[in-house]
Amino acid sequence: MATFKYGIDYLTSGKALQIARGELEGMLVEGSLTKVRKSRAIVDQIANGQKAVYGINTGFGPLCSTMISKEDTNTLQYNILKSHSVGVGAAIPKEIAKLMLILKIHSLAQGYSGIAVSTLERIQWHIQEDIIPIVPEKGSVGASGDLAPLAHLFLPLIGLGKVIYKGKTVSTKTVFKKEGIKSIELGAKEGLALINGTQFITAFAVKVVEKLHSVLSQADIIGAMMLEGLLGSGSPFLKELHQLRPYKGNQHVAQRIHQLLLGSEILASHENCERVQDPYSLRCMPQVHGTSRTSWLHLKELVEVELNAVTDNPVVINENLTISGGNFHGQPLALPLDYACIAASEIGNISDRRTYLSLMGVVQGVPKLLMQEAGLNSAFMMLQYTTAALASENKGLCFPSSADSIPTSLGQEDHVSMGSIGGRKALSVIENVEKILAIELICAAQSFDFHHPLKSGKILEAVHTFIRSKISHAEEDRVFANDIEKAIDIITSRKILQIAEEVSSKNNGSLQTEHEKFFERF
Repeated sequence: MATFKYGIDYLTSGKALQIARGELEGMLVEGSLTKVRKSRAIVDQIANGQKAVYGINTGFGPLCSTMISKEDTNTLQYNILKSHSVGVGAAIPKEIAKLMLILKIHSLAQGYSGIAVSTLERIQWHIQEDIIPIVPEKGSVGASGDLAPLAHLFLPLIGLGKVIYKGKTVSTKTVFKKEGIKSIELGAKEGLALINGTQFITAFAVKVVEKLHSVLSQADIIGAMMLEGLLGSGSPFLKELHQLRPYKGNQHVAQRIHQLLLGSEILASHENCERVQDPYSLRCMPQVHGTSRTSWLHLKELVEVELNAVTDNPVVINENLTISGGNFHGQPLALPLDYACIAASEIGNISDRRTYLSLMGVVQGVPKLLMQEAGLNSAFMMLQYTTAALASENKGLCFPSSADSIPTSLGQEDHVSMGSIGGRKALSVIENVEKILAIELICAAQSFDFHHPLKSGKILEAVHTFIRSKISHAEEDRVFANDIEKAIDIITSRKILQIAEEVSSKNNGSLQTEHEKFFERF
């Protein structure tokens, strides 16, 4: 198995997910541990001295001017983990909590936080053994980092809290007893180093990067299939048009859809029809999908900065310089997460419009509500009710969390990012969009059927064949919720992307566009 060196190698969203899924081994190596020991020695020296340094020999937040005695310094670290564990709500998904551990150990291993090697090794133990702390989803304002969720994340280090152990939620004490280990001893500043940082926001952002990439790539394929089903024009995807407005995202999507349509008998069958132009939801896919692509790229690039950043406070630079600053503030990710949230919602909006369009019965050969015997059958009418409901819900979730700020810590933290809320909302919106696309996939495949025996391009034909192996053509009403569940599974499994890549590779990489470098996999 390939390895990743914490504190040394460059972390990406993809690598973080690989470590979380056991596909890449994260390691603590001497190169980073040497820096960690040096930083720890500096903190010990400060703790034994008389000069006040925030978080090392003082209280926290509004108590930053309160000196703490040498004897009480260690106790302070335990108290901060306990007192800051105030999260509420359901537990975040296990993978996101594991990502938080991975992101945290990578940041601490850079040697600017004064953490002890023994503490890093215990965090590594949790990752390797897949014993993942329970972290409530709500309670962070995204300013001093993600204080509450990080406090919950690291309660197990001192024998408190709960963890997921062999698939069950159990107390840390029970696990330690079964595993024959004890809680660790925290030294000066360690508690603060553990809870200061943006690892909650960033872990959610990593998942947003992954899932939004999947949604965008599948939206192009499903949209192209719907275009074929509704006898749309291929002209809006020609490069000559997009060279006149050369946004990379737009050009990328246009070329992808153009390649998906190559060799299509369906497209050729209506080249000389009287229709002048298609509705926006068909012909403006490059502009809408492409702009959301640009948003995804922006988020991806900023997340990579954060993944490799030190977001602790104070930061130990060297023996003579310890800086109390604001690297823990979530604003750098809060704004792009809100941007990505809106970008994802727009993919759902335009997908809903295409689904609605497919039901109208205005295309020759495609019956109203996508069924020949509509009337006796309600046909596909109600599916669009669901996409409308989901699209509307997304619009409500798109209010930018970063536009709000409520002072905390008795005014010491008087501007906060609310990036943790933005991260959770963005992921919720994307999960709704997956469902909207699943319904469009059903309607696109149904409309596609009415043009048989004409064929589309090789990729779309292969995708359609796969869909029909899971969901049959509907000639009368049935419990469409079952079809929707199967379609959601298709979307979340990303199987159509795999099929598209396989067919593409057999045909000289037809889906690899000249703009691929701007949107390369993370």
